[in-house]
Amino acid sequence: MTDDHGYHSAVPFRLLVTAIFIAASGASNVRADDFPRGTIIDDVKCAADATQGYALYLPSKYSPDRSWNLLLAFHPAARGRAMVEKYRAAAEQYGYIVAGSNTSRNGSWAVSGAAVRAMSADLGQRFSIDAERLYLTGMSGGARVAMQVALNNKNIAGVIASSAGYPDSKPRASVTFAVFATAGTEDFNYIEMRQLDRKLASPHYLAIFNGGHTLPPDEVALEAIEWMELQAMKSGRRTRDDALVERLFEKRQRAVAAAASPAAAVHLLEAIAEDFNGVRDVSAEAARARDLSRQAEVKKALARERADDDAESRLLGDIFDLEAGLRDENRRASNLMRLRDQLSRYARDAESTTDSPERSLARRVLRTVTAGASERVDDPQYLQFLQQFGRGGRQQ
Repeated sequence: MTDDHGYHSAVPFRLLVTAIFIAASGASNVRADDFPRGTIIDDVKCAADATQGYALYLPSKYSPDRSWNLLLAFHPAARGRAMVEKYRAAAEQYGYIVAGSNTSRNGSWAVSGAAVRAMSADLGQRFSIDAERLYLTGMSGGARVAMQVALNNKNIAGVIASSAGYPDSKPRASVTFAVFATAGTEDFNYIEMRQLDRKLASPHYLAIFNGGHTLPPDEVALEAIEWMELQAMKSGRRTRDDALVERLFEKRQRAVAAAASPAAAVHLLEAIAEDFNGVRDVSAEAARARDLSRQAEVKKALARERADDDAESRLLGDIFDLEAGLRDENRRASNLMRLRDQLSRYARDAESTTDSPERSLARRVLRTVTAGASERVDDPQYLQFLQQFGRGGRQQ
């Protein structure tokens, strides 16, 4: 059985990403002298295995005279260039080499494991990489690859996880790497990412944007890299830069001023207090967050957010229980009727022309139910019913 991202089995694979630094320590005849800077190269074939390749971006000022940050990227459909394009501007500004696998894709963990080993070793041979500044990112199933690599290695500085979390989808209280997570308001993994954020106590951030199951907007991709730079200063992985700290602080303050609600402002202020603690004084922001959160209406709004998340999780669990009951002939007819009625109501909400929390919820539910339905359920009548909603979660 596969999960909603097409990965087979929950058995973890161990990926020795440290091989890039082992390879880099030896002599090499495949250095980067002839690679163009400041432009995306669609497909770099690995010197040791030409069946493996990756899209590549070298910052325009790249030189082997110093070590550079590395961002390894994974797309569920092996679209390495799409991943590199998303982080190109941020990589140029902050000095990251970005490499997006052209072979890792949803399916077998072994395929992704081979891609990571080959790509990381090749990059270590060709380029000057900072062993303390190794980052991973991925979209959907690619995010699960990135998370799995980080969970099995102690030298990963951070992961940017878009639209999916851990390989087993189970939240954790602490990990050894910083996590910047992203999700769209209509993403079928929205609740998973919210639960990841709620549970995780080690350094992390969740950015929610208007949209579906997709890579984040460019400004959020830039925010992710900037957040990683801040975490690197806090951990001692990069030299403290007070001017950068102030610029990022002012940017975050502007976001607070533009917050859509007092509850949203509380979350942003709490994040500022957490993220900048240790590199600048954030006592005023922490105090403001506490004061706001104690106001009666704000307290109710914050409690409602949590209750809504829990209710959505229960709702999905109830739907999956009804699906499981389709295998029981004594319950099949009643369960099928309940599923039809419930999902049809959500379909009507999903078709609304007015953007609202209810419409977003309806679209998330339908997309969650339709994603991987054929792998959860073998009832032809129910599967035929789901086809009317299509991949977008709305009726066709």
